[in-house]
Amino acid sequence: MVATDGRPAPNGESPAFDLSTYLKERKAQVEAALDRSLPLGYPEKIYEAMRYSLLAGGKRLRPILCLATCELMGGTIEMAMPTACALEMLHTMSLIHDDLPAMDNDDYRRGKLTNHKVYGEDMAILAGDGLLAYSFEYVAAQTQGVPAERVLRVIARLGWTLSAAGLVGGQVVDLECEGKSDIQAETLHYIHTHKTGALLESCVVCGGILAGATDADIERLSRYAQNIGLAFQIIDDILDITATQEELGKTAGKDLQAQKATYPSLWGLEASKAKAQELIEEAIAQLEPFGERSQPLIALADFITARTY
Repeated sequence: MVATDGRPAPNGESPAFDLSTYLKERKAQVEAALDRSLPLGYPEKIYEAMRYSLLAGGKRLRPILCLATCELMGGTIEMAMPTACALEMLHTMSLIHDDLPAMDNDDYRRGKLTNHKVYGEDMAILAGDGLLAYSFEYVAAQTQGVPAERVLRVIARLGWTLSAAGLVGGQVVDLECEGKSDIQAETLHYIHTHKTGALLESCVVCGGILAGATDADIERLSRYAQNIGLAFQIIDDILDITATQEELGKTAGKDLQAQKATYPSLWGLEASKAKAQELIEEAIAQLEPFGERSQPLIALADFITARTY
C-alpha cells in the first residue's frame, strides 16, 4: 500500500505520496471549474436548482479519478477538466433523481437538504434533466487540445454510462428488488456494477481516452475501475450501517429501512470488509506496468476502503 502522510519513505525509497494534499489541490481545482461551468441564467430558478446540487460539495472523487488517469497516460488537467466537470454533472443528476420520493426518498445529501426539499419535486426533476443535457454540451464545446475522435469516444462513453445498459439499468433492478428477501449475490453484483460502477469506470476510462491511451492500457484501466467501483459500493453498504447521519451527510440506515439487499446483509460486515480489501488489491495490481506514475490512482484506491463517509 502507499503511505499518505508525506513522511520520507524508509530504505532510500521514493517519498511517500501525500494523498491528503493531492485531494485538497485537485478538489479545489474541480470546485473552481464547476463554479465557472454553470453561471446563472434565465429562468434563474432552474439554474439556481442545478447549481445548488452541483456545488454542494462532496468528495469529488469521480472528476479527480478522470484527471488522475489523464495525467497518468500523458495528458493534462486542462484537456480533461471539461469531461471531469461533465462527469460530476452526471453524478449530481443521478443523486438528485435518486433522492426523489419515487426513488430512494431522502431528505439530506452532502449534509444539506436534498434538491426537491428546497425547490420542489418538479424543479428537482428538471434540474437533473438540465444537468444531464448540459454535460454533453459541455464536453463537446469546452474540450480543447484533444483530437475530435477522442472527444467523440468520450461522448459516446458518457451516453452508454447513463443508459439502460448502465446506470439506469442498475437503478431499475435496484427498485425492483426492494423489499425482497431472496436477492442473490449475482443480482446485487449487477445492480452495483451498473448503478455505481459504470460511472466510476467511465471516469477512469474517459481520462485514458482523452490522453490517447492504447486499447491495452484502457483494458487495464477498466479492470482497475471495475474493482474500485465494486469496493466503493461495498464500503457504502457498510457505512450505511456503521456511520452516523452527520458523518455520511445523508440519512443513515436507509438500506435497512427500505429492506434493500446489501453486501453486509448477504455476507456480514467482516466478510464484506475483507471482500472490499481484496478488490482494492486486485485493482492496484492492474496498475503495476505504469510504475510510480500510478501513485495517485493507487492512493485513491486505498482511500476508498479507508473512508468514513
